[in-house]
Amino acid sequence: MAQSIDDILAGCRRQRPAAQQALYDLLAGRLMGVCLRYCPSQAEAEDALQMAFVKIFTRLDQFRGQGPFEAWARRIAVTTSLNAWHQHRQRGTFLDSEEAAELPTTDATPLELLSAEELMRLLHTLPLGYRTVLNLYAVEGYSHAEIAELLGISEGTSKSQLSRARRLLEERLFTNNTHFYHD
Repeated sequence: MAQSIDDILAGCRRQRPAAQQALYDLLAGRLMGVCLRYCPSQAEAEDALQMAFVKIFTRLDQFRGQGPFEAWARRIAVTTSLNAWHQHRQRGTFLDSEEAAELPTTDATPLELLSAEELMRLLHTLPLGYRTVLNLYAVEGYSHAEIAELLGISEGTSKSQLSRARRLLEERLFTNNTHFYHD
């Protein structure tokens, strides 16, 4: 019989390794997906996931039960991944690809033809800043004001990077579609 999330959390609060493993097993896959969307590499996403779980386990007393636990844990994973994003940017390896500003747009969208794996591969071809804004806005549901605050950029920059990310994705879908589609 599977344990309830409340039972697992009670065990984690008592620092029981079996409960901590159960919580990890329950959430690791979903939280890794979050980390992969924001971190510039698989290795950094794995590091962010581990750091997120350290924070989850050490801050369990801060979870007040207002909303689902997974949403609270997801917020920690996003914040932890964004910290990795900031560190990556500060190391000087952040790409902003201003050349994407003038990409042509088109009406058709073959996006629905992509598998989840192909979509993730395509998203990872975007410059880190574009990908981060796109994920925060389209996947996590943050507003441009919230994104600006999280990333230390202006609202206008957030809007611009979202627009550029969409155009760049669109262009890559049309010019490289044989690379991403199955026959």
